[in-house]
Amino acid sequence: MSDVRCSAFRPDLRFQTFDLWMKFFLKYWLPLPIWLSVIFVGSTNLMSAEHTSRFVVPFLLWLKPGMSPHTIWVILVLMRKCAHVTEYAVLALLLWRALRSIPILRAKMLMVFVAVVLGCALFAATDEFHQTFVKSRTPSVRDVFLDVGGALLGLLIGAGFARRHAKRPRCATHSQFVDAQL
Repeated sequence: MSDVRCSAFRPDLRFQTFDLWMKFFLKYWLPLPIWLSVIFVGSTNLMSAEHTSRFVVPFLLWLKPGMSPHTIWVILVLMRKCAHVTEYAVLALLLWRALRSIPILRAKMLMVFVAVVLGCALFAATDEFHQTFVKSRTPSVRDVFLDVGGALLGLLIGAGFARRHAKRPRCATHSQFVDAQL
């Protein structure tokens, strides 16, 4: 009973620790499954070319009446491929951010980088496999490579952002403040 820092003897510390853990989870890890769900829903019939073209084609024709069907098709394909790159760039940034929130991994940037690329590649492959079960979708190995390219782009953006902000002086974290109070 000599250790007064033990949370069993200080209920306020136990709840404070849970509260900090919950904030940590909500900030760093919860966005990840939410974004994975967004990507998964995007692989369903809901976001197939047939459904999205119903509102994109009229919009394009409103912007430029008389646009040729070939031009419309090219724009639709480019939009869909840009969506692949964007959604996996965001996924890579979220996964990178979540993994970097683990203190032991902060110094192991190469390991985090490889884990993010492999994680995104694995999810991209399972996403394309999922599309084999959706009649209106066509799975493509090229899309997996496009997704991995998007993940690499996201990592480059994240690394550039981290490098730019690493030069700023850091304030003490809340957990360091709590530890100092004990």
